[in-house]
Amino acid sequence: MAKVLYSVTMSVDGFITGPDGDMQWMRPYLGPNPEVDELIPRIGSILVGRRSHDGDDPFKGESGEGQAFGGGWSGPQYVVTHHPPAEAEPDVTYVDDFTKALAQAKAAAGDKYVNVIGANIAKQCIEAGELDEVLLLFAPTMLGDGTRLFDYPGGRTVRLERMSVTETAMATSMWFKVV
Repeated sequence: MAKVLYSVTMSVDGFITGPDGDMQWMRPYLGPNPEVDELIPRIGSILVGRRSHDGDDPFKGESGEGQAFGGGWSGPQYVVTHHPPAEAEPDVTYVDDFTKALAQAKAAAGDKYVNVIGANIAKQCIEAGELDEVLLLFAPTMLGDGTRLFDYPGGRTVRLERMSVTETAMATSMWFKVV
């Protein structure tokens, strides 16, 4: 059965995008990462919000632009949106309901991970009690503004149990289980 994983690169001050959805900030930190290399073949599908799907790409101008993990992964993607585009992309399914999109992504993933992309979709997974794990790639920078990893007005505690810590020259990876 598929597990739902939120994998994301984050600044040390808690932002996953810079101001106005900027993702170019992470370019210097996308170097080799064995943790990510081992994860990619374990991903069976991607669940992503429309804003993240259509947003800035840290691989802009490179051969992996517009592809998951800079072209390192391919497979079914489920985009949660109330406004699907007129023309669909290959391997992309637009779904107007989060619960349906998650169910489709889990079915497509089989016994692999559903990789969540986007803070809002991760928040919806948490609210639904469907998030199993979190992989944070801490980049050694502070952005000061942007999209927070997890923003819940009024607060909400989500307990995590650390499973591993891996250091590379570019980032520190921390893998958690949601408890």
